[in-house]
Amino acid sequence: MELEVYNIKGEKTARTVVLDDAVFNIEPNDHAIYLDTKQFLANKRQGTHKSKEKWEVNASTKKLKRQKGTGGARAGSAKSPLFVGGGRVFGPQPRIYNFKLNLKLKKLARRSALTYKARENQIMVVEDFSMDTPKTRSFTEILKNLQIGDKKTLLVTVQPGENLLLSVRNLKRARVSRATDLNTYEILHANHLLLLESSVKELEKLCQ
Repeated sequence: MELEVYNIKGEKTARTVVLDDAVFNIEPNDHAIYLDTKQFLANKRQGTHKSKEKWEVNASTKKLKRQKGTGGARAGSAKSPLFVGGGRVFGPQPRIYNFKLNLKLKKLARRSALTYKARENQIMVVEDFSMDTPKTRSFTEILKNLQIGDKKTLLVTVQPGENLLLSVRNLKRARVSRATDLNTYEILHANHLLLLESSVKELEKLCQ
């Protein structure tokens, strides 16, 4: 696939970039995408959820009422899950949600996600640029010039500068990622991939 290279003013340059079919034009594997996305979201979970069981509740051990003659069921402890403030039966406990995936499968998932973006014409290549000062308005103008200002955009660079990161961090619909850090979830979450010209080769190396 061949894409034209744009400048930050939204104008076409005389250059084009050829995307590797081995990365951007394969037979997508939806199950690989599912597993890689599931792992990414699972690894973000803290797993610190916790509820008290019966033995952990701090309450009196005094028998609440006599055993027989009340007309109701027997009750021996205020810690029982049957009472308000008692322990919880089979409640959540701290656990680790992380799990491992084969590296080949993760690469297949990224290639599949990039293929979907390429088929839907949601990839744009822009010539390399840098921000002289950290200014959100300047970056917003660049997105408007490229006619993607109203879309969730992921800018892929080789090494984002500090000014560029500061310019983007306050925008809800824009994110910056290094090509070597790009994952399947970020690719699919964005409506549009904005690739810097120098990042295309790095991205292809990551997925091969």
